[in-house]
Amino acid sequence: TWFGYDDLGRDIGPRILVGARVSCAIAFLVVAISVVTGTTIGILLGWNGGLIDLIGVRILDVFLAFPGILLAIALAAVLGPGIENVFIALSVVGWVGFARLARAQTLSVKHRDHVLVARSLGTPVLRICRIHILPLIAAPIIVEATFAIAAVIIAEAGLSFLGLGVQPPTPSWGTMIKEGTRYLLIAPHMAIGPGLALFSIVLSINTLGDSLRDYLQIKRGAFDNAN
Repeated sequence: TWFGYDDLGRDIGPRILVGARVSCAIAFLVVAISVVTGTTIGILLGWNGGLIDLIGVRILDVFLAFPGILLAIALAAVLGPGIENVFIALSVVGWVGFARLARAQTLSVKHRDHVLVARSLGTPVLRICRIHILPLIAAPIIVEATFAIAAVIIAEAGLSFLGLGVQPPTPSWGTMIKEGTRYLLIAPHMAIGPGLALFSIVLSINTLGDSLRDYLQIKRGAFDNAN
């Protein structure tokens, strides 16, 4: 085995793989819900403006006034430990960044010519947002979603490390690191294995996000120059 055995004689390698499945499943589901919810709210706020936009922005400011991880910890503490509650806690705080980004992008594109023409022709608002607005703002949202996956994986590991996330016997990188800290002097491999796995996947996702951002910026710049 590459990572040795834990204090109960269990092979750490397979547990890391199972923990990866749990962490990635939570991350993808949380980000998917956050993207849909946040993007929808952000587009509606940016499109409508006025009092609705003002109230929505103030609500976003309230959420952004507190670090997201602290809100997630508070919600997880209230709801109790478990995979379902971690999913709920991270989803509640995850949509805010996407709503803010979608609103800003909508404000920048809703006055373009083809959008104004669609409005003048009486095209329904939902159709305009779906066909004309969403494709224009999709690139930055996709990039933000990539980074959000890495952030959710770290947040899930942090909640599990604090005992508020995935509970034994289900493997979780955060729980495995927590268990390994008790044996750092005599068996450091118990914490090093899941720590390296967490570091590797977050680094890989962030690198992918950087590459995707650069590619989409170049592609968007070429499109703007062509028009």
